[in-house]
Amino acid sequence: MKKRILFLVILSYSFLLGKTQSFSIVVKDSSTHEALPGVSVKFLNNPIGASTDIKGRAHFLKILDGKYQARVSYVGYKEKIISVDIPMDTSITVLLSSDENTIEEVTVTATRTNARIEDAPMKVEVLGSEETGEENSIKPGNIASLLGDVSGIQIQQSSAVSANSNVRIQGLGGKYTQLLRDGLPLYDGFSGGFGIMQIPPLDLRQIEIIKGSASTLYGGGAIGGIINLVSKQPNEKHEGIITLNQSTLTESNVNGFYSARKNKMGITLFAGSTRQNGVDVNKDGFSDVPQIQNLVVHPRFFFFINKKTTLVLGFTSTLENRKGGDMQVLDNKTDSSHTFFEQNNTKRNTGDFILTHTSPNKNNLTAKGSLSLFDRGLITNKYTFDATQLNGYGEISYLIPRDKNDFVAGINIWTTSFAKTNTDSALLKNYSYQTFGAFVQNTYKPNEKLFFEAGLRTDYHSRYGLFVLPRLAGLYKFKEHWFSRVGIALGYVTPNPLAEQNTEYDLRKITPVSDSVKAERSLGANFEINYKKQIGEEAFLYINQAFFYTQINDPVLAATDTSGIIDFHNEKKPVISTGSDTYIRLKVEAWEIYFGYTYTLARQEYNSVQPYVTLTPRNRAATVIAYEIEGKWRFGLEGSYTGFQYREDASRTPDYIFIAAMIEKKYKHLSIVLNGENLLDARQTNHEAIVLPPSTNPTFRPLWGPIEGRVINLSLVLRF
Repeated sequence: MKKRILFLVILSYSFLLGKTQSFSIVVKDSSTHEALPGVSVKFLNNPIGASTDIKGRAHFLKILDGKYQARVSYVGYKEKIISVDIPMDTSITVLLSSDENTIEEVTVTATRTNARIEDAPMKVEVLGSEETGEENSIKPGNIASLLGDVSGIQIQQSSAVSANSNVRIQGLGGKYTQLLRDGLPLYDGFSGGFGIMQIPPLDLRQIEIIKGSASTLYGGGAIGGIINLVSKQPNEKHEGIITLNQSTLTESNVNGFYSARKNKMGITLFAGSTRQNGVDVNKDGFSDVPQIQNLVVHPRFFFFINKKTTLVLGFTSTLENRKGGDMQVLDNKTDSSHTFFEQNNTKRNTGDFILTHTSPNKNNLTAKGSLSLFDRGLITNKYTFDATQLNGYGEISYLIPRDKNDFVAGINIWTTSFAKTNTDSALLKNYSYQTFGAFVQNTYKPNEKLFFEAGLRTDYHSRYGLFVLPRLAGLYKFKEHWFSRVGIALGYVTPNPLAEQNTEYDLRKITPVSDSVKAERSLGANFEINYKKQIGEEAFLYINQAFFYTQINDPVLAATDTSGIIDFHNEKKPVISTGSDTYIRLKVEAWEIYFGYTYTLARQEYNSVQPYVTLTPRNRAATVIAYEIEGKWRFGLEGSYTGFQYREDASRTPDYIFIAAMIEKKYKHLSIVLNGENLLDARQTNHEAIVLPPSTNPTFRPLWGPIEGRVINLSLVLRF
């Protein structure tokens, strides 16, 4: 009896509400008519909503009869409001047109799923073509300054003589950041020397940054994070850019880029040269900026075999000579009291390929590999050191994208060989290692609001054995404009005697890593909350508040004895880095405002006398304000604050403020840019001498601030 009553109630309720129908919306690009996956379809004044699948279709199983309005929105496209009449309409096709005035759609490759940035459970920050293009007119020689503007990233200059620098993320040393080029690990150990100092921004489409452990995706070396440099690709429309730059520090740059595509072939070609004279900024007789002669050539050939298959072949050659030291030596005026110099001659030659094939069911096969030879010859007034490192990498991965799951799996092999090219007194021995890896990752999407991601990597290192690296991450969109991420992962780094350090060591006195030294292992976790909203047609606001934690067990440290010999050992207590990262971006019509603040508490628990990781700012903030008159002018003002840092003796460094400004005049095919860096002339040498006697064989204080002083540059950018 009760069951009959319940059935009648349900039947009556359904009758009162009306009949339900199934309905679908297919969304395509208005110009290419290709399906757009991930488009948001939300009914107005109704909780019903969905995202389009890989075929561009959003399907609704049960909708009551009636007339509705639905909002169809996709990042990088103009939003549409459509009318729906159920049951008259059963399927509607919507064409979206791109909108250049909205924030550009960003697809990231570092996650291996080619997901949109807002749908990736792992947080990825992207510096796009706008940022790399702007940097090309300000600092066309390298990307160091561009990366240093990102909150949570610190560019640590490790040598006052050569200006060599490394990238530190979330308070961790440079050896914990993995630098990739198009997903290929080309900069490691000895071959990591001068890496970011030799990569021009004009050659890049975007820079993808993952902060925190990403070893599950890319293996050892990614405890602190990953920076993936993505090269440009050709379009049907030919592109040509030439940049000419001159600075008050006598740096001259000539860079050129060309791309074209016709039928089944395409090409991109970058060629650039930098020439820098040695400059003694603080007049102490030693160079604060080294002499530099640099040449970079990077051609890439694209073969569009068919609509589903593409092969890319590339080659990069970088030749550079750096020389710093006593200014009289640099001016060829050597005498008995002026002899000190350091000259680095580097050659980096890399060949790579990337093959991608998409099957009819949208599955994607990727095979890629590289072979890179790095040669560095170091000549000083006391000794010479010459060695090479050969890196080889090969990978095959398979991506299966589906409505509810994105599954990717792959295998890779990574080989590295270090060899001295001459017989000298260096203690370091030749070595060769191989790493075999396999990884799987699954992104589960039960609905448009919730994304779960689980990954597992297993690496076998020929010397240090087996590493198993799980990772869990999640993304939840709990309101229309609010979403949150959380993640936890394990990582590892194998000991490397030539890994990046805060200060550089005498290469002759570095001893081989003993068998008793273990690999470093880590646990990393992150949590963030985001607010993102398009305000009308002319305003956009994005707020990100992140928190991070990394613990590195068995940290490997270098120790120097009284004779200058450097050896390596594990500490029993960990390094722990915790903190928060705040990012705000506001765009209102022609105005764009950025603010970032990072609080970092990085502790070396094994050191009771000085428990803080050295040369790591506790507080760092930066802001950028830009105003653009479209097609005519662009103005920019940048400021940053770097708080105190601890030295090895537990003393604190002074804090400092860095100010920069730029003005750009735009013509149809020409831009003229006047830029000023470090306008307040903040310098470490304003507070202390960095060169310590004797002058014929000096030592140098670790660098915690800039030493090159105020710089003005003028650049011309021609576009064809």
